[in-house]
Amino acid sequence: MNLARKTSRERVRRSTASGTGVYSLPLTRRSYDGEYIARIIERLGFCAIRGSSSRGAVQSLRELQRELEAGAFVGFTIDGPRGPRYVAKPGPIHLARLTGAPIFSFYVAAESAWILRTWDAFILPKPFSRVHCYVRSPIRVDADANHQQALARMQSDLETAQRCAEARFGA
Repeated sequence: MNLARKTSRERVRRSTASGTGVYSLPLTRRSYDGEYIARIIERLGFCAIRGSSSRGAVQSLRELQRELEAGAFVGFTIDGPRGPRYVAKPGPIHLARLTGAPIFSFYVAAESAWILRTWDAFILPKPFSRVHCYVRSPIRVDADANHQQALARMQSDLETAQRCAEARFGA
């Protein structure tokens, strides 16, 4: 698997040293910009799993499943590699059905930020800008749950998180 990898021992040592006792693994795209993001993530002490809904989806979900079962937190960029912007993809639902892990929908808003001219209007907080992270209550997805209903709930939670986080700064 094309995976930017650190051993579990290294990840646990870093997270334990930071006092969290857990480690987090975000899913990043298998592309040039995904490589750039993965390098930044690793410099921050995390380990990136490479893949997306269009490249290596099944392989990435299996790796994420193994990591969840080992006690890690995993993360998705919810609108996938091609968008549309802010529209949830089914990856987290599939993973939650397989593992029983809860889904936490969240949004991070910045008081002052640069907005890049990319398809997703990537937001880069300016130095010393305040940010607010709004996290919704966990969504539990049973193995026999209706996929479309679970996806609709996750989409609704994401939209609520975005509204609440942006309202913090009057957006």
